[in-house]
Amino acid sequence: MRVLVTGAAGFVGFHVTQRLLREGHEVFGLDNLNDYYPVALKRARLAQLERQGRFHFALMNLADAHLVKRLLAHARPEVVVHLAAQAGVRYSTENPGAYVESNLAGFVNLLEACVKDAEPRHLLYASSSSVYGANTAIPFRTTDAVECPISLYAATKRANELMAHTYSHLYGLPVTGMRFFTVYGPWGRPDMAYYKFADAILRGRPIKIYNHGAMRRDFTYIDDVVEAIVRLMPLAPVTPLVEQSGGAVLSDARSRVINIGNNRPVELMHFIDVLETSLGRGAQREYLPMQPGDVPETYACIDELEELTGYRPVMGIEEGLERFAWWYLEYHRELAERIA
Repeated sequence: MRVLVTGAAGFVGFHVTQRLLREGHEVFGLDNLNDYYPVALKRARLAQLERQGRFHFALMNLADAHLVKRLLAHARPEVVVHLAAQAGVRYSTENPGAYVESNLAGFVNLLEACVKDAEPRHLLYASSSSVYGANTAIPFRTTDAVECPISLYAATKRANELMAHTYSHLYGLPVTGMRFFTVYGPWGRPDMAYYKFADAILRGRPIKIYNHGAMRRDFTYIDDVVEAIVRLMPLAPVTPLVEQSGGAVLSDARSRVINIGNNRPVELMHFIDVLETSLGRGAQREYLPMQPGDVPETYACIDELEELTGYRPVMGIEEGLERFAWWYLEYHRELAERIA
């Protein structure tokens, strides 16, 4: 199969691409290699992918509509897995323009190219648990109201879901939005809390614990996320029966959203304890108030994922963090040796 993976040098994109290449697919990878976090890590991921063959990489910004159109027309992917985005809840308060360019304009360009130049059988795109905002009913369900985002990042992800639905309605494009819940693991993002914690612990610096530690997260290991994506790829939504409520059409698009989470929230303080054990060092802890745009708890209902794919995540936090720590110490070997 010919697959386009946007954000192929990113955390999730790298792992998805690696899995697809191992299975013998031809993968066209796209990434702009921005410097939101160290580009050296992104290039190291790319080097791993380029060793496997059947991988074609394009250094490209999705905000460039002309280049996106040319790539889609050339690659003619049967499936598009859209994982490129400007990530980060807190950073969206510092640089909102980056989110508008990448998450909004970039996604529209991809949608346009899909319907006019490539016509893939299925477009899967990354959404986020952040769309649930300050919802208090748990676990979070895809049927919950998500009209009150509390960060610009979350607003752009919700906008992606609405845009995808619209293009599906207008052009019949089959689309699946994937609401990821705190993905972690080897080759992860240095801006994520667990990676920052590991770095601070090894350097003997305090870790910043927001909301004074009263937080729970549905930490989802990267291999579970990849398995869910790969299983969803051939399962393009079919045209639904038109539902009506008081005479109003609710949906006639080949569009859906799916939670991809672990379905087992973990107390933040327990997460830190396990990370300390995995790294073999204790942390200096600095307790701080809740940050703007943050939420105290995330918890995914994954009944739809299991019903569609027959899969539920299997990785527990103890083994998952041990695998991350092993990779982290190997990748940052010089730092690890210096403090040993």
